[in-house]
Amino acid sequence: MAATIITTEDLREFKMELLDDIKQLLQTNSGQSIKKWLKSPEVRELLGISPGTLQNLRINGTLPYTKIGGVLYYDYQEILKVLENNRIHNKF
Repeated sequence: MAATIITTEDLREFKMELLDDIKQLLQTNSGQSIKKWLKSPEVRELLGISPGTLQNLRINGTLPYTKIGGVLYYDYQEILKVLENNRIHNKF
């Protein structure tokens, strides 16, 4: 069996190919992990809030939602818009 010699340049090339593959995987997966419509448990986890707080956001009209057959759905883009609109900019 013949021995194969691996050079430093070979290792650098392998590293760059590996990094490119990882970047591509991260970009592909990041687009798939965000759904357009989220259910209440997903929204609570995303925002780190309790069921009561989510209910208050619905009642006072802060967070728009859609109800279909007893299941509440929230548009992910609307959640982001609410967060942006309620951003507080401190002036130091």
